[in-house]
Amino acid sequence: MITIRPSRPEDGPRAVEIWRQAVDATHHFLLPEDRAALDALVSSFLPQAPLWLAVDAQDHPLAFMLIDNGHMEALFVDPAARGQGLGAALVRHGLSLHAQMSTDVNEQNAQAVGFYEKMGFRRTGRSEVDGQGRPYPLIHLTYGSA
Repeated sequence: MITIRPSRPEDGPRAVEIWRQAVDATHHFLLPEDRAALDALVSSFLPQAPLWLAVDAQDHPLAFMLIDNGHMEALFVDPAARGQGLGAALVRHGLSLHAQMSTDVNEQNAQAVGFYEKMGFRRTGRSEVDGQGRPYPLIHLTYGSA
């Protein structure tokens, strides 16, 4: 059984571990130096961030989501737990809190773009660079009537 709960301070290292494993499994387009820079950035803030976690029956985190003012900043699933509906469950939880939630996804991550579109998100724009100004285009997506 999967439960969704807010993160606690002791969940920080596991959240970083999930992020690293998920990025290594899905973000093959990142240059090694960009992957290292992102790792340093994420490791510095993720452990303290207010996350929503999908946890198993033993309360072990398997996936997480970060929402800031109705914008989903992050959704990452442990690769060993992919295909179990964890990402969808987290998105549904986020939508219960923010009916017109938005997110950005790397254009090169076609599987993620497809996931969000299947969940009902619509493309609302595109940026040539990511949030750090790197050459990784982003697709902007919104759920709801925005």
